[in-house]
Amino acid sequence: MKTLPTLLTMAHPGDLSELDVRIRNGAIRADRIVAVIGKTEGNGGVNDFTRGYFTQSLMHLLSTHLDASPAELAARIPCILSGGTEGVLSPHYVVFCRCEDDDNDAEDGGALAIGIAFSSPTATGEIGRAVHARQVADAVRAAMRDAGIAHVDDVHFVQIKTPCITVARAEAARAQGVEPVSGDPNRAMAYARAAGALGVALALGEVEEGAVTDAAMLADMALYSERASVSSGVEISCNEVIVLGNSPHWTGPYRIAHRAMKDALDIGAVVGALADLGLDAAPQLDETALARIAGVFVKCEPQRQGRVRASRHTMLDDTDINAQRHVRGAVGGLVAGVIGDGRIFVSGGAEHQGPDGGGLIAVIAGRPQP
Repeated sequence: MKTLPTLLTMAHPGDLSELDVRIRNGAIRADRIVAVIGKTEGNGGVNDFTRGYFTQSLMHLLSTHLDASPAELAARIPCILSGGTEGVLSPHYVVFCRCEDDDNDAEDGGALAIGIAFSSPTATGEIGRAVHARQVADAVRAAMRDAGIAHVDDVHFVQIKTPCITVARAEAARAQGVEPVSGDPNRAMAYARAAGALGVALALGEVEEGAVTDAAMLADMALYSERASVSSGVEISCNEVIVLGNSPHWTGPYRIAHRAMKDALDIGAVVGALADLGLDAAPQLDETALARIAGVFVKCEPQRQGRVRASRHTMLDDTDINAQRHVRGAVGGLVAGVIGDGRIFVSGGAEHQGPDGGGLIAVIAGRPQP
């Protein structure tokens, strides 16, 4: 099998014109699309409807090329979006296709592999709790099986989208005698991301089974995954999972590498992840190296004690601009400066995703042309 990622841009959250052109000219086959990860220009919050707008537009487009309804396609193609393109970040999306490869000779180190899975719907009363984390863990293991990845060390990036709790969903749960983890939608989103991240950590053996408890959520920040990227949104009711790794059983020109970012200034992790793929940022990728990039994915989070290394930051004290928007703009600028491109998936809300105040970076790149 072979994974083919394609990086595309959008003029607005419902713009799928570049994908439509590529499907019509045969560059992308609609029936081979298995997943989409993208950044839209919304606020990234509970009421960020750009994510649902893009997803609706995508499924409608694919339905015109395939013998399936938009609802049927949405149930089998995860479309995981993060809102917020602050600063130099540019709205974009990566389309992942999976196909048979006529050349079955695997490259040294393996090639990019992709697996997907959907959990059953998560009840409002379970969102953000340990039972939610275990549901995600089961879905991650299913996605690994779908990718044919047997060893957790071969997994480099796990993108999760979890459902969130709105005021209406919280009230509906209370009417049935169930108290949600939080009635504050923004706080509930943080709990949902935490559960998703610890679910990945469980599946990949990064934390012990007994360590994942309700009390640990958003409290024990020593528990985290170095390969989880979790978003939460109102547009879904289950957990959507995309696993990316390198497998000796897959072929094709693409590979993926990742590094944990210790904080928002960890430019060394960015350079290191690129170096793992044979890309030299000195100090920025040149045009030849940049042409090999097929996707850059970053998670980041303001440090909870209000520090960046030895200095105080004010992101958490700002009542005008949400802290997640601050950190997306800051880390997005740092990474884009090294890459030389603003089409970077930078998502805030990195609870239990990398060390506190840090996060992770994952890069997909093609092998150099002979």
